[in-house]
Amino acid sequence: MIFFKMQGLGNDYVYLNCTKGREPKNPSKLAIDLSNRHFGVGSDGLILICDSKIADLKMRMFNSDGSEAGMCGNGIRCVAKLVYELGLIHKNEVLIETLAGIRKLKLNIYMRKSKNCRSRHGRANIGSRKDSSFIK
Repeated sequence: MIFFKMQGLGNDYVYLNCTKGREPKNPSKLAIDLSNRHFGVGSDGLILICDSKIADLKMRMFNSDGSEAGMCGNGIRCVAKLVYELGLIHKNEVLIETLAGIRKLKLNIYMRKSKNCRSRHGRANIGSRKDSSFIK
C-alpha cells in the first residue's frame, strides 16, 4: 500500500490515492488500524482521495475511531497540495467534493510546487445546541 502522511496545523492524517476506483473495502477499519500510534502509522485519521462526478476530486475523511466526518479544513488543504504535486490536477484552483459540500481551494504555486493553500469553508456545522456537549 502506498500512502502519504501529511499534517496541517498539527492535524496529521494518512492519505490514500483512491482514484480510478481503488477505494478500500472497509475504510473505517483501515482508519482505525492505520491511526493507531503504537501499532499503526499513527495519525488523527485517514483521508481518501477519490474520483468525483461533480468536482475535480472527492475527499472522504475518517477519524481515528473509524467514523466518517463531513469535512476537515486542515486535511482538505493537504489534499489540494498532494493532488497537485501528484499530478492529479494541473491548475491552481481545485474543487473538492466532501460530505459537507463542494469546497474551492486556491494553491499558491512556485516553481511547480504548492507553497500554501487558501480555502473558505463557511460556518462550521456542529449540530444543535442541545446536541453539542461542549457548548454551555
